[in-house]
Amino acid sequence: MNSHIPTHSFKRRRFLQGVGVCLGLPLLDCFRPLYGDSIPAAETPQRMLLISNNLGVLPDPFFPQQSGADYQLSPYLKVIGDHRKDFTVFSGLSHPAVVGGHSTENCFLTAARDPTRSGFRNSISLDQFVIEQLGQRTRFPTLNLGVNIDKANRSLSWSRDGALLPAEDSPAALFRKMFVQGSKSEVELRLHQLQQRSSILDVLLADMRHFRRGLGSDDQHRLDQYFTSVRQLEERLHAAGDWEQRPKPLVEREPPVDILDKSQFFSKLQLMLSMAQLALESDSTRIVTLMVDAFATGVFEIADQEKSLDGYHNLSHHGQSPQKLAQLEKADLQQLRIFGELLESLAAQPDGAGRLLDSTMVLFGSNMGDANIHSNTNLPILLAGGGFRHGEHLAFRQDDNTPLCNLFVSMLQRMGVETDRFSSSTGTLTGLTPISY
Repeated sequence: MNSHIPTHSFKRRRFLQGVGVCLGLPLLDCFRPLYGDSIPAAETPQRMLLISNNLGVLPDPFFPQQSGADYQLSPYLKVIGDHRKDFTVFSGLSHPAVVGGHSTENCFLTAARDPTRSGFRNSISLDQFVIEQLGQRTRFPTLNLGVNIDKANRSLSWSRDGALLPAEDSPAALFRKMFVQGSKSEVELRLHQLQQRSSILDVLLADMRHFRRGLGSDDQHRLDQYFTSVRQLEERLHAAGDWEQRPKPLVEREPPVDILDKSQFFSKLQLMLSMAQLALESDSTRIVTLMVDAFATGVFEIADQEKSLDGYHNLSHHGQSPQKLAQLEKADLQQLRIFGELLESLAAQPDGAGRLLDSTMVLFGSNMGDANIHSNTNLPILLAGGGFRHGEHLAFRQDDNTPLCNLFVSMLQRMGVETDRFSSSTGTLTGLTPISY
């Protein structure tokens, strides 16, 4: 031991490193929290599918010129015009003080301020906040997915302590997790691994209680947050053991084959969205996040064998180049077509007394308002389904944006979370109302 390091300092450092290992446990694939009680036939659970492209879309052809219910569809929204009554388009929304261009991509569902500052640490994301409030009611509390994603550095899903939760980018692996039971020996091995992790937590909790003595009030408060995290991990471990012994759902679908060519960007997006819908249909989870990592996408196929002039990121910095703008418009329109196909598929799938779209809030947006100039205001946001009254363009002030988290609070309440606050919110979003059934 280095004699120049105070004993108390060394122990605290080692302890926090241990906690860091512990708080990494939610990232493991084995965590599959417990379903809640069976849902009565007359009660349809609420769901969320949260999608973000970290380079956004061209703002001018996306946003309508008029507001209200009688707005004229913009060039982009015409692509999904058949579903006009099923979605709301928003303008004038952003996250206060979440600026810094591309560095904001990990803050889309957290609204953590000043991501470029020294020592920045993210905060809990919307999906994880729901689970924290409502508990685990499905085999997977959430599914965090990605397309072409840089898994080590980007994610939409973040823990209470601001730790990145890695995204799954393999549809084939996701299918296996959800629907392939595995042999008896494989199940026994996973149960053994869970028991080992549970014993590690037992030791850590004992160390934490001993270490808590003699700390100042601020450190005790911080440590209590870790206590809460560890208790949640304990609950998830117990639930995971229970789920390992239950049969997985049966689906009438062949396992998907991963698309390894990153240039097949839109085909990969379509495949991952189909897996997200399958997860919701089977009630494997009720919350799915999907980061479309355009930033990490190089030259890609736009349509009909047409390749982009450059990687997606460089293309987004078009500098008003007519060629680049033309290709970006094609790419944006293709994204909207895929989004429209998703809405069509969700609307065609029965769920309880209604459609799967009626019980699923589908959010599509970005942390970038205008990637060309690194703007993080006036974000392109669409919300479809989920039992809200749709069909409008809700326009808020361009010079003083309304917090996007106000929309998140409205969505949280629709999920059954009793709260009027999330991150930078100031309340629910004016003009967005649920349908009374």
